[in-house]
Amino acid sequence: MLKQRMITAAWLAPVTLIGLFGLQGGAFALFTALIVLLGTWEWTNLAGVIVSRTRLALVAGMAVLMALLWLSGAAFAVWPLWLAAAGWLLNLYWVTHYPESSQQWQATSRRLLMGVWVLLPCWVGFNVLRDSGAVWLLFVMLLVWTADIGAYFAGRRWGKRKLAPRVSPGKSWEGVYGGLAATMLLALLFALWQPLGAMGGVALIVITAVVTLTSVLGDLFESMLKRYRNIKDSSQLLPGHGGVLDRIDSLTAAIPIFALLYLQVLSLQVSAL
Repeated sequence: MLKQRMITAAWLAPVTLIGLFGLQGGAFALFTALIVLLGTWEWTNLAGVIVSRTRLALVAGMAVLMALLWLSGAAFAVWPLWLAAAGWLLNLYWVTHYPESSQQWQATSRRLLMGVWVLLPCWVGFNVLRDSGAVWLLFVMLLVWTADIGAYFAGRRWGKRKLAPRVSPGKSWEGVYGGLAATMLLALLFALWQPLGAMGGVALIVITAVVTLTSVLGDLFESMLKRYRNIKDSSQLLPGHGGVLDRIDSLTAAIPIFALLYLQVLSLQVSAL
């Protein structure tokens, strides 16, 4: 397993970095669309669809939706990000009330609908952040990685109080606090680096706290769906790492919410300077 993980990471990391930061415009949108479509394939399994032909048809349907957003200009619009915000509030309720809440979403059609407001706005968020300049895409990527690292070490060292034992027994509140502390430091460094001004720096720190907590929710939400389906990984597309969703579950929540807050708050602070 360790050998498989290392081999996969050896080609996955450079491909991801080149795709996210070496491409722009239509090429970037196509690259991230492919990632989201792979995630859609896995989501159909989380939704309980097992017939391959049906799963492919659903992936094709998502591709059509993405093409329509691109052609209409909505791939850079703010309304899909508001859809994500509303969707993640609903996801929060379902995670905190699991397993009782499963009665509300156990139907395959409803779980498929979940995937629309999780995956489609994530793609839009990628486009918005890349269009704004790679620095804010870099920031939100670093935010998620930093939160994971901080939560891991704080959880191992001090973790006692379970965060969501019925969804993901390994996570603790102490891990969440460790992740928050790490991302607060990251936000402070970025605020000093970027010309944000005092108010912009405060806004970035507050936004970072919100997005850090949202990224934790993204992880918990996929864990909830996998637990319901009684599966360990979303797929085996990435040998040794599980599926694409296993790698981007936190990003599916963090990217659209950060993009929304960037457009509504942070970009206004920058333009005011």
